[in-house]
Amino acid sequence: MKSSKKKKKSKNNTDTPNLYKGRLDVTRSGMGFVIVEGRDQDVLVRPADFNTALHGDTVQVRILSSGGRSGRSQGEVTEVVDRKQMEFLGHIEISQSFAFFIAGTDKPMPDIYVPLTQLNGAVNNDKVIVRIVEWEKNKKPQGTVVQVMDQSDENDQAMRGILLENGFPLFFPENVLEDSGRLPDLIPAAEIAKRKDIRDILTFTIDPVDAKDFDDAISIRTLDNGQLEIGIHIADVSYYVEPETALDKEAYTRATSVYLPDRVNPMLPERISNELCSLRPHEDKLTFSAIFRMNAKGEIKDAWLGRTVIHSDHRFTYEEVQEIIEQQTGLYQAEIATLNELAQRFRKQRFKKGAINFSSTEVRFKLDSKGKPIGIMVKESKESHNWLRNSCCWPTVPLPKPSARSR
Repeated sequence: MKSSKKKKKSKNNTDTPNLYKGRLDVTRSGMGFVIVEGRDQDVLVRPADFNTALHGDTVQVRILSSGGRSGRSQGEVTEVVDRKQMEFLGHIEISQSFAFFIAGTDKPMPDIYVPLTQLNGAVNNDKVIVRIVEWEKNKKPQGTVVQVMDQSDENDQAMRGILLENGFPLFFPENVLEDSGRLPDLIPAAEIAKRKDIRDILTFTIDPVDAKDFDDAISIRTLDNGQLEIGIHIADVSYYVEPETALDKEAYTRATSVYLPDRVNPMLPERISNELCSLRPHEDKLTFSAIFRMNAKGEIKDAWLGRTVIHSDHRFTYEEVQEIIEQQTGLYQAEIATLNELAQRFRKQRFKKGAINFSSTEVRFKLDSKGKPIGIMVKESKESHNWLRNSCCWPTVPLPKPSARSR
């Protein structure tokens, strides 16, 4: 029995060590190298052995020969585990009976065959974005034109190219857009009844002047006992994106929104990120909130954490709030002055206790009417930037467990 088990273990060892998972890196010459975590040397793969893999793909590679004196093994791709990208920017060449797409990349890749029925309005030599829809081994990949680019807008082409080359998808799948489109505008009364309702409390957002969505807000009021109640609120995306739905899976795949000088490539469709979960003024919104009660000295007397419904009274920019602070006049001046005084006090206390100031110089790109960067401006960080954006401005206290029904 012992001898039999040893033979079985030995057989497995000769089968499995030859297979590894890693990322394919293709050089400009066309040679590929699979970078395997934990291996000292990557695995050389010749173009004939890519098996439909492209630069940046996660692949499974089989070792065909040992490294010998060079220390580098040679192998072949047996499976594409995960594609880095399926959409590419380039130009289309159309003949009488078919079309081919040539990607505008410095990494060698095969031309993509495009049936004439899948041109979607593209004409010969148009700059287009093509999505691979089918690719059989030893055949050309087949694709479809998903967008025809404006030839004169070089900036738009450059921005989209950056996103695609780094594996960020530009378009949401149809089922994801359909799911987001079905989400209702109105919040059901039954859902509001489950939450702390603070719609009658002064609430506003503070964001950059060019912000497209407003994720967080701040509220303030004075209680009958003279204490201050300050709330920090963030959009409750979980109400709209339920686990294991198409929306949830797409958000998990994208992982984050990507910010470029002139645009945002969102993690969630604009229906959610810019509408339902954007804390726009004069609209009821669902949020998660941390609400503190404190005296005029900023000493915390109570804290609450849970689900809420809010109604923003105004959308401020950082510059507008800073002007109110410096000029001591303007909309909600008294409340802004109070918040600024408390934020500075908490910030000072945190630094005394050893907190690190992670603030750094930031730049903003100056864009022309077409979104093309024409200059760079240094963003000066002032008091107004340190309220919602910088968490070290607010107190650190033990918080209760979240509760949707806590009052």
